[in-house]
Amino acid sequence: MSKSLDITDGALRELSAQATALVMDYFERISELPIFPDTTAEQIAEELPSILPIEGEPLDRLIEDCRTLFNASRHNGHPRFFGYVASPSTPIGAFADLIASALNQNVTSWRSAPAATQIEQTVVRWLGQLIGYSEDAHGLLTSGGSMANLNAMLIAHRVKAGSETSRQGLWNAGQPMTIYASDQVHFSIVKAADVLGLGRDCVRLLPSDERFRLDVSVLREHLARDIQSGLRPFCVVASAGTVSTGAVDPLGEIAEVTEEYGLWLHVDGAYGALAAMDATKRSLFAGIERADSVSLDPHKWLYAPVDAGCLLFRDDQSVRSAHSPNEADYIKVHEQTDTEAFAFWDYGIELSRRFRALKIWLMLRYYGTERVAGAIAGDNRLASELAERIRASEDFELLAPVVLSICCFRYVPPKLSERLMSGDEKERARVNDELDELNARIMHSVQRGGRAYLSNSTIKGRYALRACITNFRTTSEDIRQTLDIVREAAGRIEQGEKDGV
Repeated sequence: MSKSLDITDGALRELSAQATALVMDYFERISELPIFPDTTAEQIAEELPSILPIEGEPLDRLIEDCRTLFNASRHNGHPRFFGYVASPSTPIGAFADLIASALNQNVTSWRSAPAATQIEQTVVRWLGQLIGYSEDAHGLLTSGGSMANLNAMLIAHRVKAGSETSRQGLWNAGQPMTIYASDQVHFSIVKAADVLGLGRDCVRLLPSDERFRLDVSVLREHLARDIQSGLRPFCVVASAGTVSTGAVDPLGEIAEVTEEYGLWLHVDGAYGALAAMDATKRSLFAGIERADSVSLDPHKWLYAPVDAGCLLFRDDQSVRSAHSPNEADYIKVHEQTDTEAFAFWDYGIELSRRFRALKIWLMLRYYGTERVAGAIAGDNRLASELAERIRASEDFELLAPVVLSICCFRYVPPKLSERLMSGDEKERARVNDELDELNARIMHSVQRGGRAYLSNSTIKGRYALRACITNFRTTSEDIRQTLDIVREAAGRIEQGEKDGV
């Protein structure tokens, strides 16, 4: 039995050629593929081998199974995939991940990955510049926004609670400490409070205003009330692009409050912060430079492959002090300079870390920031175009302002529109319930149809179809077709109701 897993040069070249051909074919055909596969869980289980192999299998068979994998996948890179904030990978990003995987570095510290550490520090600084946060930002890349937000909540709590909390635990930390955010904030903030042992109830979810933004006057009222009750506010989370509607909280006004009360300000920009690259949207993010920390996801709107989240912060010393001293001998650093003694575990939760920075570093250099910003601006314009088409139609209703690249709407057939306009309060409530059910059925039909993909949200208690446009392949024609596809799905449902199906 051979101990070595090396292969011959010829076999390596054949592996490279077949894998590259598979990827190239996918990129060439992605716009023509059904977005969602016409399959079932049982069919997939039958088509993909699941018996543990004893002997090696031919490369041709493995490549063919990868084709099956492609055919049984949802294609987030399709130009009419609008379901979630999930941008497609650029080709350079995909090949960058291959290079990073070949190198297979565990980017824990400078001594473990000198060049990769340098590149990640450069990428973090670039991301800070791109969103107007800091020309000399500090931070680290994470698996995504949820991990970035968890890191941020840990840091904020430890900085404001004091160093003894890390050693003694929360039961010796005094009165409960509280976090403040709008009711539109991402659920990862509440989950972070749970994971950290603060409890979900410590997150005060405040009513948002008519534009789905954190209401600063309500924030002040709750802070004053909680302080009077003996609680200890320590952090406000502002959203720079909510996941439901894309709303951007008034960052500058919120910064005034946090500075007045001595609170940590974290901006969750996982989805929207990179929209600051669009010159027409930049004013929305005024005040982001005053935040203590910011989360953002290059894999959401910088067209990088998953996983690529980021946490930025201004004061690296306070962040480092928030983490408990690491006592394990095998991770002690004995380097002579600060640069070479750098370790990412001093700033985040993870120890094992992928070389996430390479795909962002290469992509920004390959395209240049101007071209990438143009793609983001194009997504924003298409969302506005979708909203305009909806306003001009007789069978759609816009349910929330379009701020960035998310558009929330619903299908309203003429017969229900008339009842909605002319009925009393009870009748309108009945019609809205019917519309909720109809649009839920439409969404499912559109998703499984494979020609377009929408998700849903709840807007002021009503079911909404939600289009998230974060795709450099999407065109105006895709917007037009998607509305037609929704109409077709509605027509099939209405015809089925007439036929008693």
